[in-house]
Amino acid sequence: MTHPTLYRKRILPQECIRLKDDVILTCSEDIILTKWNALKPKKDLHHGYSCYFLKEGYKVSQFLREDGSLLYWYCDIVEYLPDPAAHSLTSLDLLADVIIYPDGYVKVMDLDELVTTLDQGALTQNLLKKCLTRLNNLLQIIYAGNFHTLQKYIEDLRT
Repeated sequence: MTHPTLYRKRILPQECIRLKDDVILTCSEDIILTKWNALKPKKDLHHGYSCYFLKEGYKVSQFLREDGSLLYWYCDIVEYLPDPAAHSLTSLDLLADVIIYPDGYVKVMDLDELVTTLDQGALTQNLLKKCLTRLNNLLQIIYAGNFHTLQKYIEDLRT
């Protein structure tokens, strides 16, 4: 599979950004692995790696500090929108996120934004259902102690 052009699309705030600086390391029908530098560097976040799970509807990212130490794992619930004619893949952020800290603490984020965007008509009921189902599937993996099966794609790159 040749590497598609990657985009990140957000519902809140509404934006679509070409991820022109992300480097695709691996690309298959099931996953895309990338490395990147923070688009908007923060105090701690410097760079990281992402694994797009194309069939599952989520993206798992390892957020790293400048020295390469782990800040946390960040999981986006997404809808992948391939455009074969443009040879591109857009990752539509479905708002719900899961953060997993180095100590194992799990935090589910931004569920309130689902209600806001649904009320505004910016999120369809179909996408809301997909988001909640994918979030549930991801949380079942995490709570069962199997998050390492998702982390391994990135960690295998770094070893």
